[in-house]
Amino acid sequence: MFKQRLSVAAAAAFMLLSIHACSRDSGLTLTAPDAYAQAQAGKLTLIDIRRPDEWRQTGVAKGARQINMAHPQGDAGFVGQVAAELSGDKNAPIGLICRTGNRTTQMQRALTDAGFTQVYNIKEGMAGSGAGPGWIARGLPVEVCERC
Repeated sequence: MFKQRLSVAAAAAFMLLSIHACSRDSGLTLTAPDAYAQAQAGKLTLIDIRRPDEWRQTGVAKGARQINMAHPQGDAGFVGQVAAELSGDKNAPIGLICRTGNRTTQMQRALTDAGFTQVYNIKEGMAGSGAGPGWIARGLPVEVCERC
C-alpha cells in the first residue's frame, strides 16, 4: 500500500513538473500569414533576429526590423535593442522570426523574462519547420536587406 501511494505521489509530482516545463517553453505563437497581416495592419512589430548573412541570403520579411540576436552584449544587449526599437513599451505586440523557429523560442523567453508581455514566436520561420512551411514557401513578401 505504501509503495502504491509513493508511486502515485511520484507520478503526480512528475506531471506537475512536466506541465511547468511545457508551459515555460510554450509561449505565444503566430503563423507567418497571421504575423504578416498583423504587421501590415500596424498591430505588431515584426523583428527578424537572424544574422546579416542570413538576411542577405533570403531577404527579410517585408516590414520586419532587423535585430541580430547575436548581440555583442549577449541577451541583455538584444533585449535592450528591442526595447529601444519599441520606445521602451514592454506591452507592445512583437513577432519574432528566424530561419526555423528555434532561436526565436530562446529570444522569446529572454524578452518575456525581461518583462515584455506580448512576444509572439513565428515558429515556422522563414525557411519552414514542423510548425509550418515558412514565410518564403508561403509566398509572403520579402525585401532586400538594405543594411547587411
